[in-house]
Amino acid sequence: MQRNVETIHIYHTNDIHSHFDSWPKISRYLHSQRQLHNSTRETCFIFDIGDHVDRSHPFTEGTSGKGNVALLNRAGYDAVTIGNNEGITMSKRALSSLYEGADFDVILCNLSETDGSPPKWLKPYKIYKTANGLRIGVIGATAMYTEFYTKLGWHIGEPRQLVESVAEQIRRSTDIIVCLSHLGVNEDRRLAEESDLIDVILGGHTHHLFPEGEMVNDTLLAATGKFGEYVGHVEIQFDANEKKVIEKKAEVIHVSGLESREEDVQEVNDLIHAGNEALEENVFYTKMPLKQQLFMDSPMSSFFGRAMIEYTGADCAMFNAGIFLGSLEKGWVTKRMVHALLPHPINPCTVTLDGADLLEVHRLSSNETWPETEIKGLGFRGTYMGKMIFERLFRTDDGELFAGNRKVEVGKTYKVATLDMFTFGFFFPSLQQAEIEYHMPELIRDVFIWYGMKRDSRTDLDVRSPHSNRE
Repeated sequence: MQRNVETIHIYHTNDIHSHFDSWPKISRYLHSQRQLHNSTRETCFIFDIGDHVDRSHPFTEGTSGKGNVALLNRAGYDAVTIGNNEGITMSKRALSSLYEGADFDVILCNLSETDGSPPKWLKPYKIYKTANGLRIGVIGATAMYTEFYTKLGWHIGEPRQLVESVAEQIRRSTDIIVCLSHLGVNEDRRLAEESDLIDVILGGHTHHLFPEGEMVNDTLLAATGKFGEYVGHVEIQFDANEKKVIEKKAEVIHVSGLESREEDVQEVNDLIHAGNEALEENVFYTKMPLKQQLFMDSPMSSFFGRAMIEYTGADCAMFNAGIFLGSLEKGWVTKRMVHALLPHPINPCTVTLDGADLLEVHRLSSNETWPETEIKGLGFRGTYMGKMIFERLFRTDDGELFAGNRKVEVGKTYKVATLDMFTFGFFFPSLQQAEIEYHMPELIRDVFIWYGMKRDSRTDLDVRSPHSNRE
């Protein structure tokens, strides 16, 4: 019997993180490939695997992420799943309205309202049909940041179990199953080992790159690294007579090798300009310059330290000087200036520590190599750690450590305002096990603005309701 083989082409991106320098080339390439496959009557899909949004970019911040959705629309995407940058750096209201203008499906099986009902803006799965009737089931899943999603008013479910459950549910109504997985490479491998129903896992989150894919059992894993450096291409051959996949392979296309045009630079600059223009709003007036210093205390760090303590009600504050990416001169401060100063999608938090743990944290922070340590990830968008800054945590002349006006003693507890990135265990292991309260959806720049407005009598801030971004 002669084979009746249908070819499916899937193009995919992941973890763009609002790095738009190559976006004009990516968008143009995706359009050209769709036209090519349409001309040969082969099916083509385009998917994004999450973290397309990153609020560190002024265009994303200025448009509340809706500018990213417009870019995905123009590039012709068929479906996306969300990453943690869409899921937990945006308020519930902002995420719920993010995709209102989307021309594509948002597919995600492990996020729901707290009562278990699915949000109106997403689908747990979608079954697409080709012109020849081939059925491709697409399932989406995102990483399980339970505390963060709970604080924002969402319920996040265990992703692998839910993906396997959905795959089992749709297996008889599909010919091919594809998972859009913002779970990370280790979770993808485990999913492939546990389930024999999924043909392809398109991955993200851990910024891993599979130049030619990776086979785990009979599942093909594909991923494109980060920041739009590559576009992924998966080709699936399906034998319609035998009703099975007979071949699947993956490759990546290095975006640097794609066609460049003179207007590309202007298009990227226009996005930056549009974002900055949207953020050009006065928020408070500072009567003195706030200078930043990377390796010592500064007027900027003192201002921010007081802001964190007053905002959270903590005894003291701890953060690194490297979070400040500039200084502020005397005069009006705009949202654009604060965004450039603190672009990080980092939340403030408070940790409650026993005196013994606080003494240990203070000791560890004196590590002489830390100030010049380069940091990548954890929400940090700067370069160097810088000096560890303490506000209202100090040693007296006789060597005793005080938090606020209280001596730090073993057996007593103290509340420390800090950055969420220090609770992940990479620098201070004891913080990972501490009692933690995350302040969400506020980012540290929201705290900075709130404090500046509170100090400035020219603003109309209601100081009784400081958490102006909360739902």
